[in-house]
Amino acid sequence: MSETTTRADAPPPGAALLTHRQILTILSGLLLGLFLAALDQMIVATAMKTIADELHGQTLQAWATTAYLITATVSTPLYGKLSDIYGRKPMYLTAISLFLAGSLLCGIANSMYELAAFRAVQGLGAGGLMSLAMAILADITSPRERSRYTGYFMAVFGISSVAGPVVGGLFAGMESFLGTAGWRWVFLINVPVALIALVVVAKVLNIPHQRVNHRIDFVGAGLLTVGLVPLLIVAEQGREWGWASGTAIAMYVVGVTGLVAFVFAEKRMGDEALLPLRLFKRQTFSLGNLINFILGVGMFGGMVSLPLYLQIVKGYSATQSGLMMLPLTLGIMLAAGTSGNITAKTGRYKVFPVVGFGLMTLSLFLFSTVGTDTPLYQPLVLMFVMGAGLGLCMQTLLVAIQNDAEPRDMGVATSSATFFRQIGGTVGTAVFLSILFSTVGDKIGNALRTALGTPDFQAALARPENREFAVGLQSGTGFDLDNTEFLTTLDPVLARPFLDGFSGSIDLVFLVGGVVTLIGFAIIWFLREVPLSSRSGLERVQDQNDEDAARPAPAAMH
Repeated sequence: MSETTTRADAPPPGAALLTHRQILTILSGLLLGLFLAALDQMIVATAMKTIADELHGQTLQAWATTAYLITATVSTPLYGKLSDIYGRKPMYLTAISLFLAGSLLCGIANSMYELAAFRAVQGLGAGGLMSLAMAILADITSPRERSRYTGYFMAVFGISSVAGPVVGGLFAGMESFLGTAGWRWVFLINVPVALIALVVVAKVLNIPHQRVNHRIDFVGAGLLTVGLVPLLIVAEQGREWGWASGTAIAMYVVGVTGLVAFVFAEKRMGDEALLPLRLFKRQTFSLGNLINFILGVGMFGGMVSLPLYLQIVKGYSATQSGLMMLPLTLGIMLAAGTSGNITAKTGRYKVFPVVGFGLMTLSLFLFSTVGTDTPLYQPLVLMFVMGAGLGLCMQTLLVAIQNDAEPRDMGVATSSATFFRQIGGTVGTAVFLSILFSTVGDKIGNALRTALGTPDFQAALARPENREFAVGLQSGTGFDLDNTEFLTTLDPVLARPFLDGFSGSIDLVFLVGGVVTLIGFAIIWFLREVPLSSRSGLERVQDQNDEDAARPAPAAMH
């Protein structure tokens, strides 16, 4: 690495060229940072119920999730802009440090309010871990070669998706570990990983950077926060508040007002804007990010519903259901790796997101036919198909946006792709969970009315061990859909209407998700395929510098 690292900020021609080994060395640091964010999300999601019980705040747990989501989403475009100005390395080290500090604080939290505040600090770091890793990869590889390296990123997500639920379940089930409550290690496990990541990134992430003196768009960042925070909060809390409640309407008004003001502020700032509006004049940028938003909606529609189907309808534990998501991960990894190698050889990429959206749409529509008695192998096969669709879409869309961006905009273009997909995921999660829980009560009620007319159900109700449930069912207090653990001990005959009701609502979610991805499939055909450059981001910057140096100076005015 010394040949690369000793060069000045304005390297001579050819200095940006990196060998495969040098690229892998840099990737080792990026992947550690990415592993932090990916693993944390999976571990915390698995253990959150236990954590909320320990901190006596079950009804407040959504705020811990929302706080993390808000800061991660809002900080993503800010990292992109700041890294274009100050360089990738200092901003990536900042992101890891914030994530480290947030993890340590979460590990010593004594209430759900403290945990929510500390998760917000974590989110400030997480916002840079993903987008900056992708931007740095764009700096050191050409668009044509980049897809080949994204397989490593997919492998990290794959390992996290499998290991996260297992580790989260393990720590959540421990009374204590090394003298500390087991659930606290859900966060503290990040500390040694983050320290290693800091050391590795500080040592290996040495790539040339030319400082650009820009104004930082603090006004735009503030207005984006004002616009997004109320909308993200209502997306998370709207189902409990009521989507048309006074609180929700107030959030809509504040959010929309903030976003409108943000657009005017960005127009006034021009090239100094957090998200320069001129980028939206490029068809690949604007249409690519619209498709990214749709991808986020459809992706989370499936990924939110699948664990619920496996845990509630099929009765598997959180850890077991996490392991059963392995076909989805394998599909993503294989499709991303295969498409990346083909893209590197041929330079063609549009066919992959077209096929990917087709596979996602097909799998979601087929998922909508899965029922309570469906053999397990069928959803597992469909998970692989859905994963393959995601793998063909995610990185290919990012490469298309990066390939069309100017070198000076690489950070903001990369962070925009992550930003719009995160927003889509947030909207998708909120909408699909709202559909699920707003329809499941009626579906269970219909299934119970049907079951009450059958001899088997009546016989089960009459059994002495089921008397308490029978009394509760008659009075309308026999079950609470906010806690479905009662289904694990309930007589299978009595539990069947509940399982059918949940299965029916989950099917509806899959159906709506299929319609969303079908819209994406229709739009993706309009994305223009711009020939992939064979020059890395650093090489393109050097090319621009050489052109500027060769351009004759303007004649003096007399």
